[in-house]
Amino acid sequence: MPTWQCIENCGACCHLEPGDRPDLEDYLTPEQLEQYLAMVGADGWCIHYSKTSRKCTIYADRPRFCRVLPETFTEMFDIAGEELQQFAIDCCLEHIESIYGDESPEMEHYVTKVVNSGL
Repeated sequence: MPTWQCIENCGACCHLEPGDRPDLEDYLTPEQLEQYLAMVGADGWCIHYSKTSRKCTIYADRPRFCRVLPETFTEMFDIAGEELQQFAIDCCLEHIESIYGDESPEMEHYVTKVVNSGL
């Protein structure tokens, strides 16, 4: 079974456009939602995402909702245990496709490094 991992230089999860995530209020607290919305730049990308380096400029100090950890996913989505890996992988696949496209270099890299790793 594949194991979820963040792929360096992807950044798809840093595209925070609230219109793409209408259910934010379902899994963020009011305080987290306020913080999330404050992080959205005019172009929909996180204000802490460097498009030049394709990295988070506050990675070590990023908010809890930006962290893919078992306890975060349990808290936000009621996902636990064995479900976490596939849920996180599916979330990434869906988001990478919506941001970069199904045949993008980012998608190809993710599939090669993560999806095909468990075969």
